[in-house]
Amino acid sequence: MPVVSVPHPEAPRAARPRRTHRRFWCAVGALFLGVAAAGYFLLQPPNLERNTRLSALVLARDGSILRGFLSADGKWRMATAATDVDPLYRRMLIATEDRRFESHAGVDPLAVARAAAQWATHGRVVSGASTLTMQAVRLLERRPRTLAAKLAESGEALALERRLDKDAILGIYLTLAPFGGNLEGVRAASIAYFGKEPRRLTLAEAALLVALPQSPEHRRLDRHPDVARQARDRVLARMVEEGVVSREDADRAIHEPLPTMRKEMPILAPHSTDQAVATEKNQTLIR
Repeated sequence: MPVVSVPHPEAPRAARPRRTHRRFWCAVGALFLGVAAAGYFLLQPPNLERNTRLSALVLARDGSILRGFLSADGKWRMATAATDVDPLYRRMLIATEDRRFESHAGVDPLAVARAAAQWATHGRVVSGASTLTMQAVRLLERRPRTLAAKLAESGEALALERRLDKDAILGIYLTLAPFGGNLEGVRAASIAYFGKEPRRLTLAEAALLVALPQSPEHRRLDRHPDVARQARDRVLARMVEEGVVSREDADRAIHEPLPTMRKEMPILAPHSTDQAVATEKNQTLIR
């Protein structure tokens, strides 16, 4: 008598956990977008106060820095506008961190949908969905890395876009992004590592400044230069893939040496600058 193979009654259920898992993360993605959209109308923008806690700078007549002083919380943090940085660095930063920065309203629905689908498929984070606006919100107000915090950041990012234009939001990131140690902001990092303002950067310098905030302590140039070099080179490789720079230029940039020591911040005319700071108390920019 032929033997008939009968499927085990539990066999169809094997795929259920995975389908349930996918439905769950799709629902999370929908909730994420729903709460974020509500934030556009209901939430207040984040407190911008941290963006004003800056290092005091005494400037010469030509605008150059005579001397800088640490901020009240011990940071080198200098106001940096979007127009203060090299246009190439700006393009590389947006291409790396938030390709649709110029067109979304604070939250990128396509990035959220992609991240939720990847999480549902792989069971882990494959790519994030944080926009530069969301990162600016996180820099203004530190929160634990939880789903609830992510939802709050999304709502506040939309509210921030309602209040500020793209250049102003980018300026918050450029002023507050961490670069390791007590360096915050691209201007402080450029002066400390390259001895110059970030208005004119080489391709290698721009790639390095894009890479460092992603893991500022692990990529500190004065402690982990090899890790920093690898991160810089990955940014350069991605810029070739994105068509931002040519392969030939990237190949040349890869061979540019990295600084491994921080330079001294400007300290010219110490007596005069001390007197200026004592006279102009609570001012962060003294001419």
